[in-house]
Amino acid sequence: MIFTFPHLGNTYIIAKAFLDDFGAEYVVPPINNDKTLEIGLKYCAEAHCLPFKLFVGNMVQAYEMGADTMLITGGCGPCRLGYFGEMLKKQVQDIGIKMDLITLEVPDQGLKELASRIRKVSRTSNVLNIARVINAAKNVAVKLDSLEQLAREKRSVQRVRGSVDKIYQAFQRDVLDVKGSEQIINFIKETEDKLNRVDVNMDLKPLRVGIVGEIFTTIEPYANFRVEKMLGEMGVMVTRPVTVSGWIINEMIKKKLPFLKDSKHEEAAKTYMPHMIGGHAQHTVGNSVLNALHGYDGVIHLYPLGCMPEIVSQAILPKIEEDYGIPIMTVIRDEMTGEAGFATRIEAFIDLLKKRRDEHLNGQSKMLYGN
Repeated sequence: MIFTFPHLGNTYIIAKAFLDDFGAEYVVPPINNDKTLEIGLKYCAEAHCLPFKLFVGNMVQAYEMGADTMLITGGCGPCRLGYFGEMLKKQVQDIGIKMDLITLEVPDQGLKELASRIRKVSRTSNVLNIARVINAAKNVAVKLDSLEQLAREKRSVQRVRGSVDKIYQAFQRDVLDVKGSEQIINFIKETEDKLNRVDVNMDLKPLRVGIVGEIFTTIEPYANFRVEKMLGEMGVMVTRPVTVSGWIINEMIKKKLPFLKDSKHEEAAKTYMPHMIGGHAQHTVGNSVLNALHGYDGVIHLYPLGCMPEIVSQAILPKIEEDYGIPIMTVIRDEMTGEAGFATRIEAFIDLLKKRRDEHLNGQSKMLYGN
């Protein structure tokens, strides 16, 4: 078996660590690009969402590199992503290639079925070894998300534009040459040290913006036109509460143990969306409220065209905007979305937030000094 996996931000590093520790053979498909999308568009129906089209593009590119088995994860509740496995199996038949699919999630059949699927990858029945590898992959995910947040923070206050991305992009490239979870974690620590040495201007008081929405569109740089980098270079401090490690811990490891899950977003969302309706809609609503409560300047809501859970959350966001006085902008992404138009909208939104903050600060000055 030669494994592969679709791209979703830095998940290729987690998948690599997981497969390295099992000694499995695999190929990493090219990072998502226009060619990946072109392939997806060739084989997918127009109604398929952008994430699925990119998944198909990843699959075909990996097949051409020699892969015969694709690892994917399931969705979060009643969400189309939960059906990607079955949809991809049909797509394999339609395209006419031989590719097995293994979905790594806790299925309705329970943990025993998940263990059976993992054994196909590990080729071992040693439960302790399997548990060790899963825990190591989880640790890699946690460290990666911490590294991403550090890059976001440093990018907003760097003195020399591009300093952070020079280090961060080198990490994303060179990590492919590092084998195993232990060495990958060491490499992450080395990269953190480099980022912490970046020259920053601590006198700056950057705007704070939260990114919420569907997990693929918020995390995958190709799907959101590298919005975190774009905002950081505009001097904006970005946070993104939906993370890969959060998904692994809450939706895989703790799925059957709800009392252990992080439920801050559920508590914050209960006035507007008291029940989980699928995907990350409740996260979107709850995290928008939390951003407002924590004094953020604005929220950017991203999702792919046709994502039903996020369509519901979008209808609720204006009420949160009104109740908490926090500006929220929604951007819907599909293959027709132009990068220039996207950037223009982001820039206009940030200009609005800057003006709003300046007016607020001027108002406070007048109250203090009676001008």
